[in-house]
Amino acid sequence: MQVTTVVIIGAGHAGLAMSRALSMKSVEHVVIDQGGPGHAWRTQRWDSLKTLTPNWANGLPGMPYEGTEPNGFMTARMFASQIERYADHIAAPLQTKCRVERVRYLSDRYFVETSQGPIVCEALVIATGAASRARVPVFADQLPGRITQITPDRYRTPLDLPNGNVLVVGASATGVQLARELQLSGRQVTLAVGNHVRLPRRYRGQDIEYWLDRCGIYDERAEDIAEVARARLAPSPQLIGDHEVDLNALQRLGIDIVGRLSAVRDGEALFSGGLSNVITSADLKMNRLLDRIDTFIERSNRVHTDKDPDRPVPTTGPVNPRLSQNLDGGSISSVVWATGFRPNHTWLDVPVFDQRGLIRHTSGVCPVPGLFVLGLPILGRRRSQHISGAGPDTRAMAHQLLKHLDMRRAA
Repeated sequence: MQVTTVVIIGAGHAGLAMSRALSMKSVEHVVIDQGGPGHAWRTQRWDSLKTLTPNWANGLPGMPYEGTEPNGFMTARMFASQIERYADHIAAPLQTKCRVERVRYLSDRYFVETSQGPIVCEALVIATGAASRARVPVFADQLPGRITQITPDRYRTPLDLPNGNVLVVGASATGVQLARELQLSGRQVTLAVGNHVRLPRRYRGQDIEYWLDRCGIYDERAEDIAEVARARLAPSPQLIGDHEVDLNALQRLGIDIVGRLSAVRDGEALFSGGLSNVITSADLKMNRLLDRIDTFIERSNRVHTDKDPDRPVPTTGPVNPRLSQNLDGGSISSVVWATGFRPNHTWLDVPVFDQRGLIRHTSGVCPVPGLFVLGLPILGRRRSQHISGAGPDTRAMAHQLLKHLDMRRAA
């Protein structure tokens, strides 16, 4: 049986940043992962995917971005390689190809059962992220058997789908990017649009990420955000590296826009009639955010150094969007479920879940002593779900973890 002070589950950027923070405090630990550093970025991302944030925002603690394209966007494979280099850079104590099978909390210790044998530790950090398992609606099994269904973690290129038209369900970052790629491959795409976040890629001469960072929006703390539980469930914004992928841009490519897919009944897809309201709401929220950026610029006396406001034009939806689509013998041959992801903590046998099956925590500190969680939306602040959030979150968490260890040893 292996014994250590801390086990970190997950060798992504957050888990490795936590490893660095513990190493700097001389805390004995091990980082275990079912694959290795960057595994998910290599095996669960489509080929053309790029980071939503520009390269300058994708540095890691102790290893900032130093490449030649700070305003570019690295591919998933490039970021996976960056994570591998980071693991070497910090000399992380890795245990790879180590699958977690069960975690129990007994006698003030954590017993981590793995494919390589049990590990006992005083504290446990879960850094497996928020996107371990694709969400698929319960009515997915009502689709005709002839239709190919695929989730983004299994999709790689348009060649993965049979010939024919495609229904992409979900209009957040993943949905709009895949809809665009599939339409450009020569297929006719229908995009089912639910609640979404619209943002311009660039605003007033800068990438939108620049303003979100400079305005302090990303540094807002969880306790200061109204309805933080709801904010944590907000979809990822409609962004892509070098192009606009809002609904206007997609319609110009010929993509058909319909409302949220609400049900499949008797071989027919049924779409919500609230598309116009959803579009209006997304535009309203975007303009409120841009108002905040404008106010920041004015108060910073930067009016003469930044470009004038270049607000995106309002979204124009179809006048009479379809409310249904025949799937039984119709033209749709594939459905892409871009309906989001959720964490996968089925192996965690500790009473720490809320009624929705999510881990209860306060800024990553769980109510069970010695249990911590990383990589979730708005963990401690808004930037938590971004690569740049790893540094602040792990520094704060290392402090809390050391307090836990000190209390144990003083008892």
